[in-house]
Amino acid sequence: MESNVTRPEWSSRIGFILAAVGSAVGLGNIWRFPYIMGKYGGSAFLLVYLLIILFVCSLPLICELAFGKRTKKESIGAYGSVNKKLKIFGWSNVITATIIASFYFVIGGWLLNYIYINIANTIITDYGSYFENFVSSPVLPCILTTLFLFMVMFFIFRGVNKGIEFINKVMMPLFLLIIIILCIFSMSLPNASSGLKFMFMPDFSKINGEMLLAALGQSLFTLSIGMGILLVYGSYMTKKENAARSAFMIIFSDTMFALLAAIMIFPAAFSFGLDVNSGAGLAFITLPNIFAQIPYGNIFAVLFFVLLFFAAFTSSISIVEVPTAALIENFHLSRNKAAAIVSVIVFALAVPVTLSMGIFGGFKLFGLNLFDFFDYITSNILLPLNTIILCIIIGWFVKLRNIRAFRNKTIYAIFNFLLRFVTPVALTLLILFGTILKK
Repeated sequence: MESNVTRPEWSSRIGFILAAVGSAVGLGNIWRFPYIMGKYGGSAFLLVYLLIILFVCSLPLICELAFGKRTKKESIGAYGSVNKKLKIFGWSNVITATIIASFYFVIGGWLLNYIYINIANTIITDYGSYFENFVSSPVLPCILTTLFLFMVMFFIFRGVNKGIEFINKVMMPLFLLIIIILCIFSMSLPNASSGLKFMFMPDFSKINGEMLLAALGQSLFTLSIGMGILLVYGSYMTKKENAARSAFMIIFSDTMFALLAAIMIFPAAFSFGLDVNSGAGLAFITLPNIFAQIPYGNIFAVLFFVLLFFAAFTSSISIVEVPTAALIENFHLSRNKAAAIVSVIVFALAVPVTLSMGIFGGFKLFGLNLFDFFDYITSNILLPLNTIILCIIIGWFVKLRNIRAFRNKTIYAIFNFLLRFVTPVALTLLILFGTILKK
């Protein structure tokens, strides 16, 4: 049994920052951001995305960290400390994180396979057909998803300091080194400037309701807002840590990695005349075709998929810590028992998600297979709704002053007004505009 007295804390500020950045910097940056940016017109999407990050998403991120730090509880306990009836919103965070884990782990399994085939230098003539055949297989993706699950849960079993903090201290510096190497390689290719132009010269005609919804969903997804991660991580902060300063460090690092990912991918895609609007296949079909055409391409391919693996791994650890912490603190379970239960639940969800790309492909929810449905409902519905609820509860019931996020009275007054009146309305309008008026 773990109590608030004995609950773990980060052993160092750098350990907390790297863990929080590892949570935010994941597949959302390296895999999802570039293909969504490509789909919605490059730099026009980038501009909208940055505006939403700064003026809509930064405040709930600060609040989530500060709320966790103040209450020293995970999602359910934190909301319950305000009013027991509000625990349902904490459960919404836990459910959202669990659903995200179910398809995140599937992608983690795919990455293990791609690392292996590139280390083995497997000859593949058509990556499109290979990817389609691989993900639709009923056996290998399930095995690899399970392996990825065991690898992630190993560090959850080890706890906050020896597990979560340790692995982020190792992986995040390596992550930065690999992405810099790949950016240098990409920008050295012929016609790389066309990719940079696509990134940084806006076409405002691309802005519509669908893009706004995609930018909002991407912002919340990549910053880990609305699924309880930052609340849990905030609850492990020491009293001397400043939640607002830490939040802006997370935002800066997350945005920097997203831009580096785009710089890594778009110049290479334009150099080889490949489609940047190829969706999820950008990482698993388009880029492998590039690596196959260059000298020592399998080495760069291994680096790229190891990079993606690090992104998926650090984020997955933070995602499953949310339901694990919820079980520990609300049902008084040991970490080992809680982690074991979470493993079983995620496995039970991940297997049908994996099979939805193949033998369960005929099962549709609102016209989407289970993988795409879980991705859509979490990014575009659950994360924004959870964030709106967070803003309302902090703004009107807890009050910013009580979570001690801001010490300067002027800054407090501005952010308090934004939190109460602007951010929830902006989030609501973006959801409505994106879903009802999208073109």
